[in-house]
Amino acid sequence: MANTDWLPAAWLGKQADANGPFGALRKQIDSLIDDFDTGMLSKTDGFAVRSNLSETDKEICITAELPGIEMKDIDVEVTGNRISLKGEKKSENEEKGEEEGREFHRIERHSGSFFRSMTLPFDIDPDKVDAAVKSGVLTVTIPKPPEAVTKVKKVEVKSGD
Repeated sequence: MANTDWLPAAWLGKQADANGPFGALRKQIDSLIDDFDTGMLSKTDGFAVRSNLSETDKEICITAELPGIEMKDIDVEVTGNRISLKGEKKSENEEKGEEEGREFHRIERHSGSFFRSMTLPFDIDPDKVDAAVKSGVLTVTIPKPPEAVTKVKKVEVKSGD
């Protein structure tokens, strides 16, 4: 046994020996290590939506990465002070392996449904919420109600000398 046999095969630039006695196990372990940084949700029916929430003195903006998802498959819902993003990315026929003679060795593109819900510190007026998709990024803009708008006053910093 070589000193490098315990390393994932991909790290060594070679394929796992699927014909050996532990080939299937090796392949599964290699896949687990390769997928480690994608998180545990990558192996479930859904997938994690990466999102950012930012704020100005007049509005809150939510951006969410939704590559490959069509606008008709995205729902933005508002209930009181809660906003929810949900939808589904449909799998493509070629990922199902239905094409005769095609065998997939790795499937990294995710499909399935997603749900992301956020609670804001004020009630949301659903008629004023704006949502748009551009280049696979959903941007939801939520204006703050007048009572939630903060007045910012710049304070001069003086030298302590």
